[in-house]
Amino acid sequence: MTRDIIMTHDGGHLEVLTTGGELAAAGSGVVVVPASMVTATDYTRFAQKLSEALGRPIHTFNRRGRGDSSPQSEDYTLEADIRDLEAVMKHTSSTDVFGHSFGGAVALHAARTLPVERLAVYDPAVSVNHSVKADWTPDYERATAAGDYDRALAVLIKGVETGGAFARMPLSMLTLANKLAAGTPLGKQMRELMTCGVREIKAVIAADMPAEPFLELPLETLIVVGEKSPAYFGVACGQIHDVLSGSSYTILPGFGHDGPNKAPDKLISELSEFYSG
Repeated sequence: MTRDIIMTHDGGHLEVLTTGGELAAAGSGVVVVPASMVTATDYTRFAQKLSEALGRPIHTFNRRGRGDSSPQSEDYTLEADIRDLEAVMKHTSSTDVFGHSFGGAVALHAARTLPVERLAVYDPAVSVNHSVKADWTPDYERATAAGDYDRALAVLIKGVETGGAFARMPLSMLTLANKLAAGTPLGKQMRELMTCGVREIKAVIAADMPAEPFLELPLETLIVVGEKSPAYFGVACGQIHDVLSGSSYTILPGFGHDGPNKAPDKLISELSEFYSG
């Protein structure tokens, strides 16, 4: 794996991790747009397996507020990530994109205007006809204002519902679990990223739109939803698939929202076949 720091349109910078860089001669790579509460390194296994299957490089970038990329601004909007994705695509000469969760929302909105040839998304956290709601954010903000970050993180985890059985715990128990896990690598990462995560959820809701504008997406679009993922992902994806006649819609059996991070062979083979045309 190689690491590059590239400049952005506004004078900031992004950290880009490339797997299989020695395969660049085989063609352009695939740019991976990560989810909210994770970093580029959480896709290491996914990038390795997909690069081997495709024989092409995989470029995973740390979105702002993660790794060695610039901080995320307080007035963050989706447009910032769209412009950053454009910078990574230009730097890597790549036209194929994969987006996971919030990264899938970025990719779906970005591909309406950027020169994306093949777009694949997994559980994109895109809001279509108000499919994404966040009525839990006032409780989150009250907890952070009071300095109770264990409770704030618990409210966030329960609100987005992506943590499986963990997210279904009573709020008091989940708050205690966060307190106990605060010193672990995962606990520290969740705390570091939760402010970015809430900004991003608000940005997704602010960018809510009907399904029809997604007709501007590339003809070759693959939509994957985890069988065990929260239902609201399938609601938005179904509406986009209905208007985008050239899209493919599939469900990954046995996996939830973290499917890409686990990199099961079935997902890798499906993506490899898709990106191979």
